[in-house]
Amino acid sequence: MLRDATTSPPSAAAPAAPLPPDGPAEREHRHAFTAMASPNEIVLAGVPPAQAADACAFAEAEVRRIERKYSRYRDDSVISAINARAGRGGVTVDAETAHLLDFAAELHRQSDGLFDLTSGCLRRAWDFKAGREPSPDALALQLARIGWHRVQWDGRAIALPQAGMEIDFGGIGKEYAADRAVAVLRELGFRHGFVNLGGDLRVLGPRPDGQPWVFAIRHPRREHEVCARIALGSGALATSGDYERFFIAADGRRCCHILDPRTGQPVRHWQAVSVVAPLCIAAGALATMAMLIGAPAATRLSTPGVGFLLIDADGHRHTHDPEQLLHTPAAGLATPPSNASAPALHATSLPSTTSSTPS
Repeated sequence: MLRDATTSPPSAAAPAAPLPPDGPAEREHRHAFTAMASPNEIVLAGVPPAQAADACAFAEAEVRRIERKYSRYRDDSVISAINARAGRGGVTVDAETAHLLDFAAELHRQSDGLFDLTSGCLRRAWDFKAGREPSPDALALQLARIGWHRVQWDGRAIALPQAGMEIDFGGIGKEYAADRAVAVLRELGFRHGFVNLGGDLRVLGPRPDGQPWVFAIRHPRREHEVCARIALGSGALATSGDYERFFIAADGRRCCHILDPRTGQPVRHWQAVSVVAPLCIAAGALATMAMLIGAPAATRLSTPGVGFLLIDADGHRHTHDPEQLLHTPAAGLATPPSNASAPALHATSLPSTTSSTPS
């Protein structure tokens, strides 16, 4: 029987969390911290506590570096510098940022324009805290600012052509940080554990005895229930859903924070999407893309190298065999980025979302 990761019960805020063990656990070091507006945890197993604590500090520092560099909430971030120049010229970026922008451009292509870094401006129109829908004029104003195809990006410099346009690494930033944290731990020689950034997970390696970690997927409608368990000895898991930030409109419609860049309206087909892939940045991108694509995602994600669980609006489950993950080479085109100034991530391709292979 698989033994599960030692932890407290899954948080209501986390879409995925490790489960408590059903037997004695090996020596584990658990490091909790808050970053990227999320509760996070790094777990290392089978190593002395002092060594694990030092390693976790390095991994956390890498997460915080990425947050400082790419947070839209920091005036000194790369994202803020790019957005501040909207309509006034370009910004030359470093190699790491260029890789992320290239990756996002390929996601835009593979999703037929639905994954769009410029769509974050829609949050100015929607007020999820107050539960208020935007007026048609307010929505139209922001829709006019969306369009990655209008962005001037030549691989070195990026320019947003219209004042008020902006880019946002939501959907890949936190996931990239999870991959980078694992890369740091591997460079330090660690092989057993995982990084969990707000429910987006990258596995460093299995337990010291070779058994996988088992993670719980929160039910999208029943807050304290688990709808699936996923065992991973490597790879990554990311979940996207309509239950993290939402309100119910007067007519009963569920309005969630995942917004279609074509219409500015909330997506409605899937309650939740969980994706297992070799890298967290790939899993997170595919989960977001599936929410945006809607019904066709069930076939378009059915490719070797990807496992998924989709829950539709009626609560029905759609799955693709996750045991194929990591045993079959990924067949996609987009290459998740690495950081030239730090230990590089393995160059694993993002599985193509244009496949029509049946599940």
